[in-house]
Amino acid sequence: MKQESRQFDDEVNSAAIEEETHKKRRWAVLSLCLAALTIWGVSSQWKDFSLSAFLEDLSQADKRWMIPAVAAMLGFIVFEACAIRCVCRALKYPVRLPAACRYAAADIYFSAITPSATGGQPACALLMRRGGIPVMVSTAVLLLTLAMYALSILVIGFGSLLLFPRVFRVFGTPSRILIAAGFAAQVLLALMFSMLLWREKLLEKLALGLFDLLDRLHLMPHAERRRARLEKLTEDYRQYASLLAGQRGLLLRSFLFNFLQRVSQLAVTVFCFLALGGQPRRVGEIFAMQSYVVIGSYCVPLPGGMGVADYLMLDGVEEFLPPDLVVSMELLSRSLSFYVCVLLCGLLVFSGIYRRRAR
Repeated sequence: MKQESRQFDDEVNSAAIEEETHKKRRWAVLSLCLAALTIWGVSSQWKDFSLSAFLEDLSQADKRWMIPAVAAMLGFIVFEACAIRCVCRALKYPVRLPAACRYAAADIYFSAITPSATGGQPACALLMRRGGIPVMVSTAVLLLTLAMYALSILVIGFGSLLLFPRVFRVFGTPSRILIAAGFAAQVLLALMFSMLLWREKLLEKLALGLFDLLDRLHLMPHAERRRARLEKLTEDYRQYASLLAGQRGLLLRSFLFNFLQRVSQLAVTVFCFLALGGQPRRVGEIFAMQSYVVIGSYCVPLPGGMGVADYLMLDGVEEFLPPDLVVSMELLSRSLSFYVCVLLCGLLVFSGIYRRRAR
């Protein structure tokens, strides 16, 4: 009976993942079109760019720097997997690193193809549920990961402002506005996730107040049932959130892994800059510039910040490279840190799903 029950659960979970996958396919197609338009826009609007010149720049790129660039791209996946794994283990749900890598890959892939990265956490939670991790546990794990993810880019961003204030002035006025809006958005996200983890009672009161308002306006059917469900979910979630909030060592490890994940993402641009002949003495400025690019791309709800991130990077990198290398640098860095990374994550997710279906 237990084996039949487990088999039934596996079938239900697989069906849920497949249903979620079908919903995201249209976003994948839209994201692919948006990526093609972005690359075309970047290459066609820059007078010093040509495909032959780009291929020549790639052939002349220093392979000694491209190898660590690829390693940094892989580190973006692995460090998120380590963050998920350490929190799961703290909640008495041990996860092997290969499984954690699949969870991280699902988060990265579906976040990249949906507006404002809204699809990553639900897809990751589905995979974790299939791996035997309850929904409330995965919710607590992903919330903590999101909170530390937002906090780490804020630490890096404010550190860049402190150490390299001149780099911010390199950007034009529209770019500065986008970067400032990105900073504000990340601060709000960090505060919201902190409330979910450590001030859930206040958040519950706000949610219940919203339910009451919608009920009075006759905009929420079955309000009592929804209110009772919210209270039950909040009570279950509070048990795991309290375990997380009381473990300073766990919070520090989670922040460290998310910080290293962010550093890995930004390091891809640094290594690509060096591979194309950039001056080593300007590495810190390039790192700061790319941190502004990442932050600024979050203020627009486009899948993966496509278009916005490219615009910001082209605006910033002009200061550090000759005109004939600007687009090559942007395309090489963006392709490796985003497009190749997302493609690899997609392959990890779907290969795991189809292997399980085959079994």
